[in-house]
Amino acid sequence: MNLERVSNEEKLGLCRKYYLGGFAFLPFLWLVNVVWFFQEAFIKPAYTEQLQIKAYVKWSGLGLAIWVAVLTTWITIYQHYRAQWGEVGDYLSFTIPLGIP
Repeated sequence: MNLERVSNEEKLGLCRKYYLGGFAFLPFLWLVNVVWFFQEAFIKPAYTEQLQIKAYVKWSGLGLAIWVAVLTTWITIYQHYRAQWGEVGDYLSFTIPLGIP
């Protein structure tokens, strides 16, 4: 999508939709929001809707960072303790990894 062809009101609406969509356990939308609208929010010359877009981009970045931290923590804990958890660790697995019995 070329943001140059879209009006500022439509940019704001799209940015808001991606921001709100991230709350539906879709942090990838926050990543897309930050990547697509970073230049619009922080580099382009000022315009009326830019302040709101900037806020949505900042909050999307913060939400994305929190999701990355939570998922990284969970993956690290799970990989480290799965074998010690016994059956519970196996039930949480989609596939049962080979290794320590």
